[in-house]
Amino acid sequence: MSGDGKRPEYRLLAELEDHFDRLVEQTDALVANWQASEAPAWSFEHGAADADWLRHALLDVWYQDGQDGRATRSHVGLVAANDTVMEAVMRVNATKKAFAELLAEIRRDVPTLIPEIKAILPFRHPALQDHLRGTGLARLHLKQCWRAIPLAEAPVARVRLAWYASGRSIKRLTVREAEQKLLALDSEAPHVRIQLKQLAGIPDGEPLAQVQSQAPLMRANLFYREPLEDGRHRRAMNIALPLFVPSPDGRLPDHNLPPSHPPATRTRARRRDERLEDTAFLPSLRVYRYR
Repeated sequence: MSGDGKRPEYRLLAELEDHFDRLVEQTDALVANWQASEAPAWSFEHGAADADWLRHALLDVWYQDGQDGRATRSHVGLVAANDTVMEAVMRVNATKKAFAELLAEIRRDVPTLIPEIKAILPFRHPALQDHLRGTGLARLHLKQCWRAIPLAEAPVARVRLAWYASGRSIKRLTVREAEQKLLALDSEAPHVRIQLKQLAGIPDGEPLAQVQSQAPLMRANLFYREPLEDGRHRRAMNIALPLFVPSPDGRLPDHNLPPSHPPATRTRARRRDERLEDTAFLPSLRVYRYR
């Protein structure tokens, strides 16, 4: 029990509630500031975009039925922003960062609070309750709460958007590390015993690759109107939320319209040093042998 009479876990929960309240309030203020500026916006899904679209995109923090908890929904778009709006974006992102850091602390120290957090936070704001009513989206998607709003650090002449559908996370494993991961599953399960036997049949020094496929995402290539202080003329970033770009003249940068869906197959050639066998060597771990 702490000196203020509250148990430590409830102090953490109260602090997280404060962060969430501030996040919603600052997001509302951001949208209001942008609407007052009368600057344009563009939505990849809808074309012309208004304040309702922007608020929905920035406050879409809900699970949908059947949604993978590791996946997040995207709302790709461009928003022309004056200095006041850019400052509002930075305030929201600072609060998102504080929310994420506190949530990581809770996951580490009091993980049993997470279900309660998902249940109570959505109902702290009447507007969010209205959004939930009748939709069945009563669970909070915590990752969608803290993901940062993308912003350009200087005025942009043009933006080129393209799907990136070849993403894979490849982590090298030793035979010993793969064995430990298999044993952590269930060493008595028949499919695990088969894989342990397969692993025992290769040299101890052979490197293995654990592969995690990444969902297709939109990548934006930004071309600045003037070189940055470090001499850069361009920047590439992944965007899952509307990209805010400083706009002294109140206009959007020139931009393209990418295909509505990502390509069905890989568009980039695999590097020779990352060539893996087509079939997983240890399916339970998504571990492959190098060719």
